[in-house]
Amino acid sequence: MELINKTNKTQDVQVNEAIRAREVRLIDVDGRQIGIVPLKEALRQAREKNLDLVNIAPQANPPVCRIMDYGKYKFEQSKKEKEARKKQKVITIKEVRFSATIEEHDFNTKLRHVIQFLRKGDKVKCSLRFRGRQITHADLGTEIMQRIIDGTKDIAVVEKTPGMEGRSMIMVLAPKAEAKA
Repeated sequence: MELINKTNKTQDVQVNEAIRAREVRLIDVDGRQIGIVPLKEALRQAREKNLDLVNIAPQANPPVCRIMDYGKYKFEQSKKEKEARKKQKVITIKEVRFSATIEEHDFNTKLRHVIQFLRKGDKVKCSLRFRGRQITHADLGTEIMQRIIDGTKDIAVVEKTPGMEGRSMIMVLAPKAEAKA
């Protein structure tokens, strides 16, 4: 086996000659503590077993080093990270825009889209843009937002209550846990 003489940039792990301590607390391949030994002795023992000396706790005094197959260790770490990424749920935010003077049929169509997005497990950002002098009638926007909340109350929770941001009223809905299943 080839000895590795570099540091891993992603996790900043010191391996073999990259370790800069005089003495290290050495752990054998089996997980058995050998004790505090000079770095040269630890490197010699690792070479005899055709393995690498890896600094697993550089902040300790003296640093804790373990004799292991570093390539195999990196491979197993990457497999664990891949598994963790598979289990992650990517939450996307869909936006549905309303207007203060929306008609009933248009409102119902957009509400169906909101419900469809929530059932897929996506968050929905409902925004209502006020144009021109409509800004003086913010109460109309509040009524429309309340109608959306009432229409989705069984499948959604209000994550961000309706509030003004500039000339827009914005609200964020998140799916309830039992609605996704």
